[in-house]
Amino acid sequence: MNRVTLSKSIAQLCRGIHHNTWRRFCNRCEAQLESAGAVGSLLKSRSVIRFRGPDTLKFLQGLLTNDVRRLGEPIGDRTENLPTPNVPATSVPPIYAALLTPQGRFLYDLFLYKPPTCDTKLDDTGTGPDSHSDKPFRLFADVDASVLDELLQTFNKFRLRSKVEIDDVSSDFSCWQRYGAGILEKSSEVEEPEAASVGWGAGLDSTAMSSSHGSDGGWQWFKDPRLACLGFRGIFPSNITPPLIEADKETDERNFLLWRLEKGIAEGSTEIPKGEAVPLEYNLAGLNAISFDKGCYVGQELIARTHHRGVIRKRIVPLRFLDNDGKELVSKVIPGSEVINTESGKKAGTVTTALGCRGLGLLRLDEALKGSSALSIKGQDDVKVVPSRPDWWPSEWLQDHGQHAAFA
Repeated sequence: MNRVTLSKSIAQLCRGIHHNTWRRFCNRCEAQLESAGAVGSLLKSRSVIRFRGPDTLKFLQGLLTNDVRRLGEPIGDRTENLPTPNVPATSVPPIYAALLTPQGRFLYDLFLYKPPTCDTKLDDTGTGPDSHSDKPFRLFADVDASVLDELLQTFNKFRLRSKVEIDDVSSDFSCWQRYGAGILEKSSEVEEPEAASVGWGAGLDSTAMSSSHGSDGGWQWFKDPRLACLGFRGIFPSNITPPLIEADKETDERNFLLWRLEKGIAEGSTEIPKGEAVPLEYNLAGLNAISFDKGCYVGQELIARTHHRGVIRKRIVPLRFLDNDGKELVSKVIPGSEVINTESGKKAGTVTTALGCRGLGLLRLDEALKGSSALSIKGQDDVKVVPSRPDWWPSEWLQDHGQHAAFA
C-alpha cells in the first residue's frame, strides 16, 4: 500500500470513528436526558464577572435590554427574611439580559445575580445581623467565556466616570445548570424530604427548604429566568460542588446544549452571532431578556421599531438532520451552512448551531411552517433539514404566517 492510499485509508477510518463516536454520544445523551431525571452540568462555556460600586444599577440600566432595577429593590419585611446562617428563604431571582450595538445588533448575553446581603446573614457571634453593611453594592453575572476579555473591555469603555468596578472572578466562581426530564415536577415539591420536617410538627420550613438549594455562603439555585423548562441555574464557589448535584447526576455540558437545541434556545455570542443577530429573531423577547417599557438603552431604537411593527419574518428554530431514508445524520452539518428549499431553489435560512444530528437555524417562517420535506443543506442534497416548533412558543408568533400552518 503506497503512502497516498494509506493516508486516504487513515482519513476514512478517522471520519468513521468520529461519526460513530458522535452517534453514540448523541444517542446516549438523549436516552440519559429522557430517563435519568434531573442532572447537573458545570458550564465551562460561561465565565463569572462582578460589578461593584454605588453606580452599578444605574450603569447597567442604561446599557442592557432588561430592567435591572429590580435587583436593587428591598425584598420587604417578612419573617422569612430574619437573619440566618443559612440561605435566605426569600431571594431576588436573577435577570437575563443582553448588551447590543448602537444599531440594535446582539453583542453579549448576561445572567445577573444579586448575592446575599449582610442584613440577611448572621454575624460571627450568631446573635444578630451582620453589621458589616458598608460593603459596596455588588452584582454577579455569568457571561460567554469565549468573549470574556472583549466583554470586559466593552463595559469598561462605557464606564467613564461611573462609580463601578468590573472584575473577572472566574477563578473564584463557576456557573452550573440543573435540568432534565421531570425536574419541574420534582422541584414543585420539597426536593429534600428532611428539609420539610425541620419545623414544628414536621411542618414546612421555608428556610430549611431554601438551604437545601444553597451553599453555606448563601449561593443558591434559581429557576432559569428564560423558561421553566430549562430548569435551574446558579453560580457557586469554584471549590465546592453545588447542593443537589450528586456524583452520579453530574453530566457533560454538551447534554445541556442538546437540551437547549431541542427547545430552540441559543445562548452566548457564538450561537447568537455577535454584531449580526437581531435579538427579536433569536427570540430574546420570549426568553424574558427584553423590557419594552424600561426607557432608553444602547440599541433600543431598532428593538422598539421592530417590536411595534409586530412582524418577525425569521426566527431561530430547532433542526434535525436526516438522510433520504429519514435516518438521523451525525456530523454532516456545520454552522453557517445554508438551508434551501429544493423545490423553489430559494434560500430558507442558515444553520447557526450544530451538534450531532441536532441544530438551530435562523429560518424564514414562511418556509419553516410549510411542513414539507423540501428543505436541505445547500451542496448536500443528501442532508434533509426538518425544523420544529418549540412547545413554549406563543401562538401570536405564527398568526401572520397562517394558523393552519404547522411545523413538521
